[in-house]
Amino acid sequence: MTVALMWEARAAQGRGAELLEWARARAGELAREPLRSELLRAPQDRVLVLTWWDGGYDDPTELPELPEPDAALISRPVHRWRFESLGPASG
Repeated sequence: MTVALMWEARAAQGRGAELLEWARARAGELAREPLRSELLRAPQDRVLVLTWWDGGYDDPTELPELPEPDAALISRPVHRWRFESLGPASG
C-alpha cells in the first residue's frame, strides 16, 4: 500500500520565496527517501509538499514529515494530511 503525506504552509507577508526554499531544503533532509515527492506553490505564497511512502495508512512505522517552520516565516500553523493511495483516477 502507498501512503501520501501532504504538508501545506502559507508564508508570512513577503516571505513566499524564502518559505519555498526552506521547504525544498527540508524535503531533501528527510530521515529516508520517499518513493516520490513534489514541491508545489499557489497564490497567497502557499507551499505544498507531497511525499509518497510504502506502508499502511495506520502503519505504526513513523513516516518522515517536514517540521514546522520558524513562526516568523509562516502566517498560520502548517496543515498536514495523510491519504491512502487508491491508484489512478481513470482506467
